[in-house]
Amino acid sequence: MKKSPNYFARDTDSGFPLEDLGSLGQLVIKRKYPVYLFLALCLNLVAAPAVFAANADSFTRFQAYALGLLGIATVSFSIYLFAVMFQPEKF
Repeated sequence: MKKSPNYFARDTDSGFPLEDLGSLGQLVIKRKYPVYLFLALCLNLVAAPAVFAANADSFTRFQAYALGLLGIATVSFSIYLFAVMFQPEKF
């Protein structure tokens, strides 16, 4: 049975092994949806303050972030639908 490495060890000899870092990179390449979700949330960090600045008296900060995320989801869904309409053989 393979012993799992201790990532919280104080000494420098048993740190994060480079083999695990390579396998983590392969996992990120295979699974793109978490990366897309992370980029959408980072884009929301840019969009939400703009929504909040436009309507600072009527919206709370939480509502501004929710509206920013809703706008990003709407734009990405419309791009997906246009791709499905013009390239249906891929889907």
